[in-house]
Amino acid sequence: MAQKPSIPKGTRDFGPQEMARRNYIFDTIRSVYALYGFQQIETPAMENLSTLMGKYGEEGDKLLFKILDSGDFLRGLDPSMFCEGGTPKLAACLCEKGLRYDLTVPFARFVVQHRDELTLPFRRFQIQPVWRADRPQKGRYREFYQCDADVVGSDSLLNEVELMQIVDEVFRRFGIRVCIKINNRKILTGIAEMIGQADKIVDITVAIDKLDKIGLEAVNAELAENGIPNEAIEKLQPIIKLSGSNEEKMQTMRKFFGTESSTTPSCQAGECLRSDIGIRGCDEIEFVLNTLGSVVGGLSAEVQFDLTLARGLNYYTGCIFEVKALDVEIGSITGGGRYDNLTGIFGMPGLSGVGISFGADRIYDVLNQLDLYPKEVSTTTELLFVNFGDAETAYSLPAVAAVRKAGIRAEIYPDASKMKKQMAYANARSIPFVAIAGETEMAEGKFTLKDMTTGEQTVVTTEEMIAKVQA
Repeated sequence: MAQKPSIPKGTRDFGPQEMARRNYIFDTIRSVYALYGFQQIETPAMENLSTLMGKYGEEGDKLLFKILDSGDFLRGLDPSMFCEGGTPKLAACLCEKGLRYDLTVPFARFVVQHRDELTLPFRRFQIQPVWRADRPQKGRYREFYQCDADVVGSDSLLNEVELMQIVDEVFRRFGIRVCIKINNRKILTGIAEMIGQADKIVDITVAIDKLDKIGLEAVNAELAENGIPNEAIEKLQPIIKLSGSNEEKMQTMRKFFGTESSTTPSCQAGECLRSDIGIRGCDEIEFVLNTLGSVVGGLSAEVQFDLTLARGLNYYTGCIFEVKALDVEIGSITGGGRYDNLTGIFGMPGLSGVGISFGADRIYDVLNQLDLYPKEVSTTTELLFVNFGDAETAYSLPAVAAVRKAGIRAEIYPDASKMKKQMAYANARSIPFVAIAGETEMAEGKFTLKDMTTGEQTVVTTEEMIAKVQA
């Protein structure tokens, strides 16, 4: 017996019902993006590795799927390279392209490449799959969709405010209770300055970003492994474990950054007494929170200032966001932030951007677990016409066309099969109504309409049938 085919780990097939649910997710997000004036673009599944490498930090580079060059990719390769230099060096010689890791870096490339065609500020959204060579586990896939929205060409923090509103509106429409976490990379940079470890900012942010996943003890161990002195790690503890309201946390951070100091001492000889960049980060967070609260009128979701939120991607420079579902144990289902320098690496410096990304696959899992899909999402065909033969089919086809013209999703069973088989088909497809036309109905110019939920049968005209199905 032939072995059943399979798909790679970390990928999934989606049947008709799953696709109906996924399209509900995509359509909901797409409609909210459009409500805020965002325009849709698409970019290729694969990019040049020169576009992708070095944009996600060392850990992100390891998770890039690389594509072997076409043809005889070993031609001209020194055989000693298979023994020396390791996999990364060899991959660099064999691969020029890779599957995109996210949608943000390809978007930055798009902006630079098409700069003369764009009107700034440019508000774009993009709904496409991305790939990561990660270890598959619950809620983590190697192939998954992202639903991104970004604004480039504007430094205004009103963009952050609107993106938070978009997040809130999308999850309100889904019926998912969430907590929106917000932090600022300037605050994290300021913390590194204040403990005398400014050059270790990447190591610090990558480590504390894992706090929810691996716990405080493991984070401290990773910090020590990365060369952070024990004294500096000790000074980080009250900051990492900061609690209280958003206002209380912000007051603590302003005091930590030395807002009461009248001078700005040098940080070169150890610790700083004041961090201007940390204070700017506090200013930005307070503007977003205050605008959401006092001007916009607040959000449905709780917004929480969380100092442990670091989002390991190196390109973030300002406010960063992450969204957690409150009723399901799963990782973040939305994330994003401000990136001031991303297009500079493609030869277009000084263009600021900010964006968010909805994790469609995790949202799909959350909606499934909480059973939050509207009933109509699972309904494909609304009305099935039974087929008893050529004469009955000829009689039914004009009615099929009429109900479709009225916006009702309808089909006619293609074969003149037994009634039992056709009814079983309707049940298996969860089709709510069945139209039957035999000799009696044809003589009267009508149909027998069966409600598959209640079992009720009614003799109706085509117009009456349309009204009943639409009711």
